[in-house]
Amino acid sequence: MTTHHFRFPRITMDPEVCFGKPCIRGMRLPVASILSYLSGGMTSDEILREWPELEAADLTEALAFAATALDDTFLPLEKAVS
Repeated sequence: MTTHHFRFPRITMDPEVCFGKPCIRGMRLPVASILSYLSGGMTSDEILREWPELEAADLTEALAFAATALDDTFLPLEKAVS
């Protein structure tokens, strides 16, 4: 069963697609892959040429989803060494 993220309608999760990882619009294209391509140096235009089924709004929403996910994450600080 595919579910949509409550704030990001282009982000879907389905246990039958990519093991339930957040994907773009039900496609077998995880958000993490989009982020990897961008961080690896691909431009948005290059990604859109490589995957013509994607839209520019998909890339923007993948970034916004990642920013929100990181904002919700708490990373404890190590104890200060005296």
